[in-house]
Amino acid sequence: MSARDYLEKDFYQVLGVPKDASQDAIKKAYRKLARQYHPDKNKGDTAAEDRFKEITEAYDVLSDEHKRKEYDEGRALFGSGGFRFPGGGGGPGGASGAGVPFDLNDLFAQAGGTPPGGGGFGGLGDLFGGLFNRGRGATAGTQPRRGSDVESEVTLGFTEAVEGVTVPLRLTAESACAVCHGTGAKAGTTPRLCPSCNGSGQTRRDAGGFAFAEPCRECRGRGLVTDSPCPTCHGSGRGTSTRTIQARIPAGVADGARIRLKGKGAPGERGGPNGDLYVVVHVTPHRLFGRSGDNLTLKVPVTFPEAALGASVRVPTLGGAPVTLKVPPGTANGRTFRIKGKGTPRRDGSRGDLLVTVEVAVPQSLDPSARDALAAYRAATTGHDPRAGLLDEHGRGGGG
Repeated sequence: MSARDYLEKDFYQVLGVPKDASQDAIKKAYRKLARQYHPDKNKGDTAAEDRFKEITEAYDVLSDEHKRKEYDEGRALFGSGGFRFPGGGGGPGGASGAGVPFDLNDLFAQAGGTPPGGGGFGGLGDLFGGLFNRGRGATAGTQPRRGSDVESEVTLGFTEAVEGVTVPLRLTAESACAVCHGTGAKAGTTPRLCPSCNGSGQTRRDAGGFAFAEPCRECRGRGLVTDSPCPTCHGSGRGTSTRTIQARIPAGVADGARIRLKGKGAPGERGGPNGDLYVVVHVTPHRLFGRSGDNLTLKVPVTFPEAALGASVRVPTLGGAPVTLKVPPGTANGRTFRIKGKGTPRRDGSRGDLLVTVEVAVPQSLDPSARDALAAYRAATTGHDPRAGLLDEHGRGGGG
């Protein structure tokens, strides 16, 4: 992607959020759009696929505070005319559209930074360190280039999220053209070294006492020229690939977690490393169990006699055998008990706990003998008032 293209893109507009949007608002907007335009839901719809890639690209930048800061600074700098693109353009929105595009990936590779989509820019100083260098060879056009990061979503069952699971993920990402294998040349022909830059991808010119490196106009920064361009990619050497990978989701993952799978993103170029895959996890609720950090939660109904007199109650565990919970006499409604080691797995190999909350179940109907027994119990406990003192201050003329 050229610098002009990159900085002219309004990622905030792509996601439909204001420039001061919070990270939560950005994430919420991305998830809504990603679900709407995901290739799995729009099979054969190239427009939806392009829109999905555009959404993912915008989220990749805006969801990372460092990338977002660099993007905002870059748009402010170039958009204000503080730097002019080669060919007379004044940056995004400038008067000239004939300027030669910068390949930011090449510039950052030369500056020692990281390309957009690859974990941060390394600072605007790195950008200018790559543009204005004194006496160094301009060989960035032939250096390895890291693949871009890819983001996907997966929905797991509650038990799968707790215990961990391997799931297949269908990914669509930019890659080398399948027809020309990334050469950009028509079948039966081969690209040749650019005669203008001798394959470096950049040319140099003096600008006030220092050397100014810019992408070669002849090869547009690729270092190669093709006399007969590939009809599929039109000489760019780039295409779109769809592949299915097996992704391991670790045990104990929570709903909304964003997992990084290193090296599972888009392939690199010229021997560069692959990008990373980020998987956003959605977890469906369980009929019985809930989640509180590393602990599982469970509500267990008990009868009034069990709560008043005490009892041993069998309770389920997630994916394991039931255990016995001892409810002591006089247990109040809503009391929570802790069963050690029956929660979610932790990274150190231990597990959280199961938090069991008892709820006294009130029968909806009583047979005559049970009703008589309760009436006798009520008569025998007239000396105990559980609401004693409740109305002392406000209900009996107390002060406000």
